[in-house]
Amino acid sequence: MSDLAWVPQSCTLPSEERPLRVAEWDALFAERLTSRCRPQPLHLRLELAGGDGVEDRVRDLVERESGCCSFFTFATTAGKDLIQLNLSVDQAHEAVLDALAARTAAAGESQ
Repeated sequence: MSDLAWVPQSCTLPSEERPLRVAEWDALFAERLTSRCRPQPLHLRLELAGGDGVEDRVRDLVERESGCCSFFTFATTAGKDLIQLNLSVDQAHEAVLDALAARTAAAGESQ
């Protein structure tokens, strides 16, 4: 899924930086994703394995993503060994969440 056509016009991250950001998310998913579910069409819940520095990594990525894609709402809950990341979007950005969910599914298949 290297095509970034799903990135909406409302994303303010410069185009040349987008593949790098997507790679950061993909690496996080490949390394840490333990489960995912889509309880509602506009909500994705991810569970990530914790570890040294993982919570800081997730929070940093969420903060930077919130800065360029204000249509995302993130909620992070960290436990001892698990980080839950909830992502929500409005109806207009459901396709973006669909694409992100597909990326997490691909990461889960490669584990």
